[in-house]
Amino acid sequence: MLPSSRTQLGLFFILLCPANIIGLWWAVGSPLVMDPNSICRKTKRLAGKQAELCQLEPEIVQEVAKGTKLGVRECQYQFRFRRWNCTSHSKYFGKILQQDIRETAFVYAITAAGVSHAITQACSMGELLQCGCELTRSRAPPSPTAGPATEGTAWEWGGCGDDVQFGYEKSQQFMDAKNKKGKNDIRALIDLHNNEAGRLAVRSYMRTECKCHGLSGSCTLRTCWRKMPHFREVGDRLLERFNGAFKVMGGNDGKTLIPVGDNIKPPDKQDLIYSADSPDFCSANRKTGSLGTRGRVCNSTAMDTSGCDLLCCGRGHRDETVVLEENCLCRFHWCCVVQCRKCSVRQELSLCV
Repeated sequence: MLPSSRTQLGLFFILLCPANIIGLWWAVGSPLVMDPNSICRKTKRLAGKQAELCQLEPEIVQEVAKGTKLGVRECQYQFRFRRWNCTSHSKYFGKILQQDIRETAFVYAITAAGVSHAITQACSMGELLQCGCELTRSRAPPSPTAGPATEGTAWEWGGCGDDVQFGYEKSQQFMDAKNKKGKNDIRALIDLHNNEAGRLAVRSYMRTECKCHGLSGSCTLRTCWRKMPHFREVGDRLLERFNGAFKVMGGNDGKTLIPVGDNIKPPDKQDLIYSADSPDFCSANRKTGSLGTRGRVCNSTAMDTSGCDLLCCGRGHRDETVVLEENCLCRFHWCCVVQCRKCSVRQELSLCV
């Protein structure tokens, strides 16, 4: 089940502010709404570029919040079969972000990617006055393999290409601002690196789309534009980077990061990095932010991370039969109603003990 908008926006605040302030807001039950004025008013510690965005471009802040929700949903999808399933429970999630582990690296990357994606999408949809479609006058011609073209086919840039550079810059302006003062701090360097990896997972994988024009379906002219990758592709790509994340340590100069281990190549800009080993997330532990896996649904026949052996940490599982109601025997009635009956369905579940 996807978290409520209040829970999703909680992640947005946690990423921007110290955990104790987040805990205070949640403890008093402050309503967290998708209103940029409320965000900026409650987030009193915003400064520099973040404060400037709040004052001059509140509509951008609203897209930042939408992008954070996008990142939360994707994080929970990608980790749905893992011991840590990207829970946004505030008391536990704050502890995750206090550690410099692989899971934290993914959260920062997917959030920065979500913010970049949401702002760019808003530009293309005409929802922001500051931006619009991508400028293409100086762009090179599209690749011959970008569409169903034949030799000699004319082309031109057209349509509404996504201005991903604008989304990239606004995401950078907002997500990186809190770490700029501590550039010599190893944790800040790691967070900035993972933010950038998330943005590059969007910007570096733009695709070209073309439409053919001509009589009788011929392709005498192609109109082409550039589009962002679907956000599921971004999540899939960042999960691959999570699985191959690099453990690093700080260099003696306090400004560089060095991979831990022998004969390991330095991570590139799109790799995720971390400096501390993750807990096993098998048992509930507030200190580490682990909710444990007791009661989680697992797959008794799978051998991957969703399998009961791995997900239940060797504790075993129990089988349980549940009765669910779902729509069935649906009929379309002119015009224009679909009527369905409710049918009871028995489902066998395996739950971690």
